[in-house]
Amino acid sequence: MNNKEHEQNSASRRRLEEAYASEKPRLMSRLRAAGRSFEEAEDMVHDVYVETMERLPIFEGIRSLPAWIHSLFIRRMIDLWRHEKVRAASGETDVAEDTLREIIAGAGFDPLEGYVRSCLVDALNDAMRALPAQQRQVVEAQVFGGKTFKELAEVSGESIDTLKARKRYAVQNLSKALRHWISK
Repeated sequence: MNNKEHEQNSASRRRLEEAYASEKPRLMSRLRAAGRSFEEAEDMVHDVYVETMERLPIFEGIRSLPAWIHSLFIRRMIDLWRHEKVRAASGETDVAEDTLREIIAGAGFDPLEGYVRSCLVDALNDAMRALPAQQRQVVEAQVFGGKTFKELAEVSGESIDTLKARKRYAVQNLSKALRHWISK
């Protein structure tokens, strides 16, 4: 690498660092507003900047690096949204994570605190045991078995709508039990 290329790469790297510092908070807030967890948002922002870093030699021709990064970011968000839409239409979800988030959000507390998290597990286990068997089976099959509604419907012979209703009632019952636990 000659001196001129090295200087161009250094200048491009500085531009990228400046764009990262100025745009990261805005990109993070957009993802958080779109319902992403902090970790998911941060991963996506870093992925966009890693992809941008791989294209370092072409930066010289880009007038507005933040605008270029935003367009790349928007394309990533659209791809993610389309992928999730297809997964949801096929009945596929990340059931363990989604279900636990629904329950925790319904109970209204921050699970990041260590003590709360350990007590939450005990309370959640007690609440799961108190659920009607059909509701508990749907939640357990999805959370622990990783089963989709479609797979559960094929095995049980019941409609997907019935299984979704059972899960919805289970999540509501678990949320109520955890709200009661929190108010103790």
